[in-house]
Amino acid sequence: MIRFLLIAPCLLLALTQQATAQEWARKMFTATSHDFGDVARGAKTEYAFELQNIFKEPIHISGVRTSCGCTTPRVTKDTLNTWEKGAVIAHFNTDTFLGQRGATLTVTIDKPYYAEVQLSVKGYIHSDVVFQPGLVDFGSVDQGAEVARRVQVNFTGRTDWKINDVRSANPNLLVRLDEVSRGGSRVVYDMHVTLKGDAPAGYLRDQLNLVTNDRARPTIPIGVEAIVNSPLTLSPAAWFVGVVKPGQTVDKQLIIRGKKPFRVTDVRCNGDCFTAKPPSGEAKTLQFVPITFTAPATPGEMAAQIVIETDLGSATVVCEATAKIEE
Repeated sequence: MIRFLLIAPCLLLALTQQATAQEWARKMFTATSHDFGDVARGAKTEYAFELQNIFKEPIHISGVRTSCGCTTPRVTKDTLNTWEKGAVIAHFNTDTFLGQRGATLTVTIDKPYYAEVQLSVKGYIHSDVVFQPGLVDFGSVDQGAEVARRVQVNFTGRTDWKINDVRSANPNLLVRLDEVSRGGSRVVYDMHVTLKGDAPAGYLRDQLNLVTNDRARPTIPIGVEAIVNSPLTLSPAAWFVGVVKPGQTVDKQLIIRGKKPFRVTDVRCNGDCFTAKPPSGEAKTLQFVPITFTAPATPGEMAAQIVIETDLGSATVVCEATAKIEE
C-alpha cells in the first residue's frame, strides 16, 4: 500500500506534464476535427488544418501518421518561424474507399520540444454519385478573365433522382445545370461553372453544394479551386516587424512588381503605428514603398494591414504586418 501511494503521485505528475506538453502544440491549430459530410465517389476532397507558430522558437514538424488508409496527410511547410503559418492537409481518398469512413492524423513535433497533436476527419463516400472530373479546377487564371468549366454528374440508382439546386456562398461563381439523360436507373447532368472576371486575386478554395431529392443524404459537395493571378506582386506580403520596445521605430521597404507600368496612388494602414507615403514619379513596372513602424507604448501583440492602391483599376496589394511589443 505504501509503495502504491508513492508511485501514484509520480504517475499523476507525469500524466499532467504530458498533457501540458501536448497542449502548447495544440494551441497552434485553429481546428482539430473536420466532418467532410457526404461526398461523391472520385470527388477531390481535402481539408487544411491550419496552424500558426505563436511562440518565439521555430517549430519543426517531423511527420504525420494516419490511422486509416482512407485519408492521406501531407504538410505544407515543416518548419515555421514566429508567426509563420502552415497547414496539415487531410486528403480523403474517395476513389478507393466507400461508405462511412474516418481517420485520426497524429502530427509529431520534435522542435523546440517533443509533442503530438491528434487531428480527426470523417465523412460518407457515396457509391451512387460520381463527378467527372472530381473537382472544378480553373487552374491559373489572370485577374479580370472569365473562365468556365464543365463537370458531368452521374447517378446510378433511382430513376426519379434529381438535383433541385446548386448553392454556393461565393459570389464569384456562376452555375448552370443541364439534364443530359434519364433512363435505365441512370441520371446524367452537365454542370457548367463560371469564374467571374471580377474575382479577387489569390488562391480560391471553395465548394458547390448540390441539393438533391434524396431525403437520406440531400446535399453533396464538390470542390472548386483556382489561382487568380494579380497583375501586381508584393514583397514581402507578410512582414513580422520583430520583438520591439515601446516607442522603437523600424523602417521597411515594400517592393511592388507589375506586368506593365503603374503608379502607386495611395497607401492605407488600419493602425496608427504604421506610416507611409506613396512614391512619386513616372509609371514603372517596379515601385518601392517605404514604411515606418513606431511601436505603441502599451506592450502586447499587434497586427495590421497595409493596403497599397494603384492606377490599375481594382489592382491592389496588401501586406499583413505583425509585431510584438515588450518592455
